[in-house]
Amino acid sequence: MSPSTSPLVVRRGAFGAFARAIPLACLLFAGSLACSSDSDGSSSGSGGSGTASSGGAPTTGSGASTTSGAGSATGTGGSGGGATTGSGATTGSGATTSAGEGGASSSTSATSGGSGDGGGAPDPGFQPCPATGPCKVLPLGDSITFGLGFDGGYRVELFRLALQDDHEITFTGTQQKNGPAMVDGVTFPRNHEGISGQTIQQIAGRVPSPALNEMPHIVLLHAGTNDMVQGANGADTRLAALLDKLIDEAPDALIVVSNIIPLPFAASAVDTFNATIPAMVEERAAAGAHIIFADQFTGFPPSELGDNVHPNQAGYARMAGVWYEAIEGYLR
Repeated sequence: MSPSTSPLVVRRGAFGAFARAIPLACLLFAGSLACSSDSDGSSSGSGGSGTASSGGAPTTGSGASTTSGAGSATGTGGSGGGATTGSGATTGSGATTSAGEGGASSSTSATSGGSGDGGGAPDPGFQPCPATGPCKVLPLGDSITFGLGFDGGYRVELFRLALQDDHEITFTGTQQKNGPAMVDGVTFPRNHEGISGQTIQQIAGRVPSPALNEMPHIVLLHAGTNDMVQGANGADTRLAALLDKLIDEAPDALIVVSNIIPLPFAASAVDTFNATIPAMVEERAAAGAHIIFADQFTGFPPSELGDNVHPNQAGYARMAGVWYEAIEGYLR
């Protein structure tokens, strides 16, 4: 996938069904999805109790072009990262499979499918990743970014996909490290910036510090799941402010913003929130920000939610495929 000046639509298809049982890691308490979150930036262990949130990731792209079909992630240019509901499949006709084990050194076939109209870069010459050395990717969000329900979450399969195509990436972030020690014989970077239970406003409170203490080249933002339960009104305004903050604080990074994955018991709120995100991203891309949109919501099946909130292994692999399609054209 190569960068282009029009909003990107990354095609992705249905993933093979290989779901395995994932124990319920969070319990829903009094209408909140808080999973042991700490407002001071510390994160709870992977098995924290309470309800969790989802984190999403931004994609970069400028201009406005769309691709239709099942399983595609649309990318638009804009600024800042924002959380949205992501579902494994996005609209777009090329089908891609990305079913990853996510376990150490084990791999389940994960292939990325065809991309949409180019890489969606705001500027055809924009290249966030360095010519040498790993591209630093910041996974930013809540418990879905943390990987509750499957150790390492989407980051495991995303790392594997990059390895398979000989791309060198690493993850940044200051929260509790998790995930396998190795993936396909290579040391897995266990860093991230996902905190269970956090809302968009709380995530924004970690920008610029500590989230950007190590400046990333790419930011993957999936945020807003906890807002759907704790107070959906104004979530789009809060996300817009977070995007602007990311753009201001990390102007040279590619910010990939996704909608949030399904939350069955708050489906109407999710639909309303998710509908605002593409235009939000496109507006900022048109203004010159390095920002794109990734569709994590479309086609994400309930069967890939391990506890009705967090993805199971198959769901996280699906998310990885969407992220990878969005950033692949920017990796070296």
